[in-house]
Amino acid sequence: MHKTTKNLAILGSTGSIGTQTLEVLEALENKELFNVVSLACGNNIELLIQQIKKFNPKKVSVGCEKGAKEIKSIFPKLEVFFGDDGLIEIANDTTLDIMLTGTSGYAGLKPTICALQNGADIALANKETLVMAGDIVTKAAKEANAKILPVDSEHSAILQSSGGKFDDLNKIIITASGGPFLNKTKEEIFKATCADALKHPRWNMGKKITIDSATLMNKGLEVIEAHHLFNLPYEKIEVAIHPESLVHSAVEFKDGSIVAQIGVPSMHIPIQYALCYPHRETGIKTNSFSFIGKKLTFDTPDFEKFPCLKMAYEAGKTGGTMPVVLNAANEVCVYKFLKGEIGIKDIINTVEKELSHHTSVKNPTIDEIFAVDKEIRAKL
Repeated sequence: MHKTTKNLAILGSTGSIGTQTLEVLEALENKELFNVVSLACGNNIELLIQQIKKFNPKKVSVGCEKGAKEIKSIFPKLEVFFGDDGLIEIANDTTLDIMLTGTSGYAGLKPTICALQNGADIALANKETLVMAGDIVTKAAKEANAKILPVDSEHSAILQSSGGKFDDLNKIIITASGGPFLNKTKEEIFKATCADALKHPRWNMGKKITIDSATLMNKGLEVIEAHHLFNLPYEKIEVAIHPESLVHSAVEFKDGSIVAQIGVPSMHIPIQYALCYPHRETGIKTNSFSFIGKKLTFDTPDFEKFPCLKMAYEAGKTGGTMPVVLNAANEVCVYKFLKGEIGIKDIINTVEKELSHHTSVKNPTIDEIFAVDKEIRAKL
């Protein structure tokens, strides 16, 4: 019998994953499964105020002090924090059973480690956490006997398809829609605008992850994430282009059997699975899936057209601080691209340059990881 009510914290509550997580909670048939004790967001104070009124958390954290003062003036009895320290305050709550890390970028790393060390499970929607410090994060989870439960649809599919028996796997197959540029030439991709890159054909996601999907860097980060989540060598992690986005990923067992997780493209399903794991609950109603009339096509990724995926594989295999450089350089460049300051070709060239100039630190400490991250960001 599983615990009746779990105390839940949500980092990134006003973002794409955070808002969909709250939709999942509202739709659950069993309203007693979760108690939202903490919410954290950046600067969308208006939406956070609505969330506080609806879910009545004990603690919140926002991006800056000004926003914190505004929240405190409206909810004087609420514990209000801000900045990176505020995320740590949220994660340091020893009453937490599970924390959903839905913040984008490196900001999710320290609070995730903190929550794990306190024994809370993590519903992880932040790829950068495992890309930057996968060995440290998985070690913290193991030592605390806590679980890291993937929210990414692909990694959720692998968890569901494998039944958690990763030692029995011959390989995993991570699917990729191919994004908005799948059928474009390399030259067309380099000329693409931000608006072009944000037109994802299948998924409704935040801007940063949508740009990463356009360059296939997102899939590269998922490969590194899968390596740490499932303790598999990179040679056993395959990427297949699957434009229909119906097969969310698959596993091949050592006896040759293949099991795939198939369904409509919806983030609500993997979010709910991570929160309720290992149980399945009645929640948001999606259209019942039918194989009739569906076509499933698969292809090999074009590494020449999408070099970010190749760079991610190479950075992951090298290990150490190389994935930190990959992530930091890409993140800075993506936000510059979103502001219209650079083009997609500049993202690729900058990441490639920083990787080629970096000497990887093997088995880095968390301080060394943040030092390398800071160095790359300061340079760019």
